[in-house]
Amino acid sequence: MKVGTIGTGFIVDWFLNAVKQNEGVEAVGMYSRKEESARPLSEKYGIKNIYTDYKEMLANNDIDTVYIASPNSLHYSYAKEALLAGKHVICEKPFTSTVKEFMELKQLAKEKQLFLFEAIVTIHMPNYLAVKENLSRLGKIRMVQCNFSQYSSRYDKFLAGETPNVFNPAFSGGALSDINIYNLHFVMGLFGRPAQIHYYPNLHENGIDTSGVAILEYDGFKAVCVGCKDTKSHCIAQIQGEKGYITVDSETSRCANAMLNVGNENQSLAISQNEDALYYELKDFVKIVHEKDYDTCWKLLDYSQMVMEVYETARKDGGIVFDADRN
Repeated sequence: MKVGTIGTGFIVDWFLNAVKQNEGVEAVGMYSRKEESARPLSEKYGIKNIYTDYKEMLANNDIDTVYIASPNSLHYSYAKEALLAGKHVICEKPFTSTVKEFMELKQLAKEKQLFLFEAIVTIHMPNYLAVKENLSRLGKIRMVQCNFSQYSSRYDKFLAGETPNVFNPAFSGGALSDINIYNLHFVMGLFGRPAQIHYYPNLHENGIDTSGVAILEYDGFKAVCVGCKDTKSHCIAQIQGEKGYITVDSETSRCANAMLNVGNENQSLAISQNEDALYYELKDFVKIVHEKDYDTCWKLLDYSQMVMEVYETARKDGGIVFDADRN
C-alpha cells in the first residue's frame, strides 16, 4: 500500500509511526493546506511529497490509499473525492457526520470495488479481543460501565471565547463525537446493537456537548458510557456478569490491560501491546487489502454502519445539531 495522508495533527504522527512499523505499507505523500504545517512530519518520516492541492495528490498514481485525519465535518468530502479518484480510504472516527453521508461512501466503495475502512483502534486491540474471548465466563451480563474522560487541550480556549473545531457544531465536534464514540465501539463490538439509546449531554450555549452520558439498553442489562472533554477522570471500563467481572483499567481506545475476576480469583487477560494503538488497525487493513479480502472489509463496514446509526440516534436524542444535518 502506498498512502497519502490528510492532516498534520498528533493522530497523523501516530499513523505515520504505525506505517513505519508495519510491513507492506509506505507513506509517500502528505496533503495540508499549508506546506509549513506538514514539513515537520514529512522530515520526521522521510516523506518527500507535500501537497497543498488535494486534487494534485489524488492525481499521483503511486498513491493507492488515502488516510483521512481532517476535522470530522470534512471526512465525507475528502473520502468521496478519494473514492471517485480510485483510491482506497482509511478514515478516522467518527466515520462521517451523518448516516446519510456514510451510506453514500459505503455504496460508492462497493460499486468501485475499493477498500473503505474506519480507523477505530478499539476493536483491533489484542486486549480487547481477549476481553471478547472471555465474556462467556462472566455468565449473564447485568451491567457495563465505561468512562473515558480527558480535559481537552483546547477547552481553556473554548472557555475564553474561541471556538476550536472540536467544540464547533460546524465541524461536527463535541464529546460524543470525539471521545464517547470509543465507548460506543467498546460496547457494541462486544454486544451488538442496543434496543434503545439515550444521550444526556452537558451542552454549551453554542449547542455542542462538552461532556455527556450515553445509556445503551440491551436485553437484561444496561451499558453506561461517560465521555468528557471538560473534566478529567480515571478512565476505566467494567463488564459485570452474574459469575464475575472484567475490568479494563485504561481508556476504551487503547484497552491497555484487562483483568478477569471470577469466584474471587483474579486473572490477567492482558498481553504486551504496541504503544502506538494505530499499529494493530493498520496491520489488519494491510492484510485485508493485500489478500483482496472484500468480505472482511464489507463486514467491518456493516459494523461501522451499526455504530454510526446508534451514534446519530444518541446525538439527536441529546439535541445536538450539526451543520451537516442541514445538507
